Amino acid sequence: MILDIQINNCDFILHCSGAMYWTQQRMLLISDVHLGKVSHFRRHGSAIPGQAIYRNFEKLDAVANYFSPEKICFLGDLFHSTLNREWHLFEEWAARTAVPLMLVAGNHDIISPHKYEALGVRLQSEWQLDGFLLTHHPEERTGLYTIAGHIHPAVVLGGMGKQALKLPCFFRSPQQLILPAFGEFTGTYVLQPKKEDMVYVITKEDVVPVTA
Repeated sequence: MILDIQINNCDFILHCSGAMYWTQQRMLLISDVHLGKVSHFRRHGSAIPGQAIYRNFEKLDAVANYFSPEKICFLGDLFHSTLNREWHLFEEWAARTAVPLMLVAGNHDIISPHKYEALGVRLQSEWQLDGFLLTHHPEERTGLYTIAGHIHPAVVLGGMGKQALKLPCFFRSPQQLILPAFGEFTGTYVLQPKKEDMVYVITKEDVVPVTA
């Protein structure tokens, strides 16, 4: 279910949900939840079961209960688009979670900052903390190790019989780590690791390291 890793003398725990826990900061990092996406596509005629609306909140509850963090930081694209019925579910979730919430805004985060501020959610464009850069878009910046999202990374694993399996992953390079998309119905983008990269693929139950 989890995998312990270390980056620049800091301890992190990778969770099979796609979330990452920063042990020293007692902080949960989550990227690309895309709340509201199910309602958005249902409104435009997509045949997605209504119950799917609740899956992201069930995942959020599960991972928050597992780690009991002192704070939660969303690395962008918390909401997929404009306000819809899922905003009220988020209000309820934020109230019962009862820990400080931060949002590093992503390209999909177009809801008014005042709506987040009313819930006590702190917004910022990026966050530099103990030598790390927490941001939505991956980038390499001198003197900082980047933790980001946006890409929805995945890799394709090949088998002996030429079969292939695409799995979401944490994608780690020497200067940055890209989190997988946490949300349901988000899709993935296949990355090709280089020799110096490390990939941690996720399944429903495990986090598994894979070398290039």
